[in-house]
Amino acid sequence: MAQANNPYSLQAFLGFVANNFVIIVLVLLFFAGGVVTGSLWTENQMLRGGRGTTANNAVAGDTTVPQPAGPTGPTEAQLASLPEVDSDDHIIGNPNAKIVLVEYSDFECPFCQRFHPTMQQIMEEYGDDVAWVYRHFPLSFHPNARPAAITSECVAKLGGNNAFWKFADEAFNQNSQLGGTLTPAAIDAAIAASGVNADEVKSCVDAGDVASIVDTDMNEGSAAGVTGTPGTFIVTSDGAQELIPGALPFEQVKPMIDQYL
Repeated sequence: MAQANNPYSLQAFLGFVANNFVIIVLVLLFFAGGVVTGSLWTENQMLRGGRGTTANNAVAGDTTVPQPAGPTGPTEAQLASLPEVDSDDHIIGNPNAKIVLVEYSDFECPFCQRFHPTMQQIMEEYGDDVAWVYRHFPLSFHPNARPAAITSECVAKLGGNNAFWKFADEAFNQNSQLGGTLTPAAIDAAIAASGVNADEVKSCVDAGDVASIVDTDMNEGSAAGVTGTPGTFIVTSDGAQELIPGALPFEQVKPMIDQYL
């Protein structure tokens, strides 16, 4: 007695494929085309939104540090709220310069470390036409940023403005050597570079008197529109004009400065 054909047998399946080969190929091609089209659409949307690119980051491939300001930057009201530069500020250059660059920065921020040489180049290039002010904006996810900021204020209290900038230069040097971070030992190295007695600095830090300086800088920077580091304001005699968005290279910062000279 002949056995009934099994519709689920291999022979039946191969027969189905053979009889419908063209249709199956067309379905597969249609499916593959849909996947490619969808991928291209998604990529296009990401590019339009600025995601998936390095355009909004100061350094390609490094997305660990948020950058300040959106495409439009701070509002006029925020710019107007930026505190004026005074004798309590840490400043390099001519206090009466045509342009003052007020940088809100973080000693443990890799972007700030990469922007530091740009600021140094600006000071060399422009001389007495530009002054540089450093203010604190230690980000919460950098564990040694706030301790470094407080330590730098103790260095300034004990050793003055020059000692502060020696500390800052060495702190960013240490940051660079450590690959974009900071350690307690690196902070100690920056204290040593400042020339101020380390024991006196640590006693000042333990006292906690200067911590309020860091907090004030943070609060005032946020009110002025700083959302990440570095956040550097271009300030003229008419007040703050705009915020340099992140760790731009010298070639991009230069025309921003030149328009106000």
